[in-house]
Amino acid sequence: MSDMPMTTLGSLEVSRFIVGGNPFSGNSHRSAELSAKMRRWWTVARIKDCLRECESLGVNALLARGDNHIQRLLLEYRDEGGTIQWIAQTAPERKSVEANIRQIHGAGAEACYLHGGMADGIFREGDPEVMRDWIALIKDLGMVAGLASHNRRFPLLAEEMDLGCDFYLCCFYDLYGRGGEYYEAEDRVAMCRTIRQLDRPCVAYKILAAGRNEPESAFKYAFSEIKPGDPVCVGVYTEHHSDQIREDVALTIRFG
Repeated sequence: MSDMPMTTLGSLEVSRFIVGGNPFSGNSHRSAELSAKMRRWWTVARIKDCLRECESLGVNALLARGDNHIQRLLLEYRDEGGTIQWIAQTAPERKSVEANIRQIHGAGAEACYLHGGMADGIFREGDPEVMRDWIALIKDLGMVAGLASHNRRFPLLAEEMDLGCDFYLCCFYDLYGRGGEYYEAEDRVAMCRTIRQLDRPCVAYKILAAGRNEPESAFKYAFSEIKPGDPVCVGVYTEHHSDQIREDVALTIRFG
């Protein structure tokens, strides 16, 4: 679809619909049963087919974990001619954030951002200054640098501290602040207010509340409340909905 609206994250040109990698890694944010079904459905072959379909529809960016599974998958996909840009999330299970960032760079990521749960925990209980060096390393390696958060206050604090981010990833729901998988409408209202206060690009994610929100109204709300030009990131699970990617792209073109 040539009508896909485009935008920028730092120096990176991306589609305003970015495909999310949580389902590819079996993270449903719904139930252990659904997560297991996603892991079985999303074989490497199916993920590569999905990425090819995304590219054919004008989607040029994938947001996915910086773990061995995704790195190996994207190596294979790119060797086969795929060109989708990888916006990599640091893997919080890795002992060294710095080593993970270097590995992500070596695997060909165009951008890298600090995991939202990790960043939120540091803002709440640690010293946010530690993230300054990680963001600087991402940029020194030539990648576009970002920071994710589920809390409306933390991207504003990161900007106030001038941590060096090129962009932010802003979750519509504060999963960590509420102590679990709670999806309250007031959270997305507050996060959209934050997004509009930030001059830097913001990727809005979990706009569907992990499948709890009806897609048309969710896309319409997101694009009407975030800044003009900001993208959304949405994961897909096509086992029982083969047209999901095409429909999400159509909603982006319609409302974005």
